[in-house]
Amino acid sequence: MLRWRKSSFTNTGNDPQCVELACPSADRRAVRDSKQPDGPMLSFPARAFHAFLTERRK
Repeated sequence: MLRWRKSSFTNTGNDPQCVELACPSADRRAVRDSKQPDGPMLSFPARAFHAFLTERRK
């Protein structure tokens, strides 16, 4: 079972537009829509996900 947490990029409060993150393994990252916890999720290699976050902050 994955442990999901709200993204630090999510607005504070009870914003319904929320993304959650999980680490299914040391080399994978998963993302899902918090409004649909039983819905689909996206899974990425950890290095690719880190590169995405790093590029977004520039």
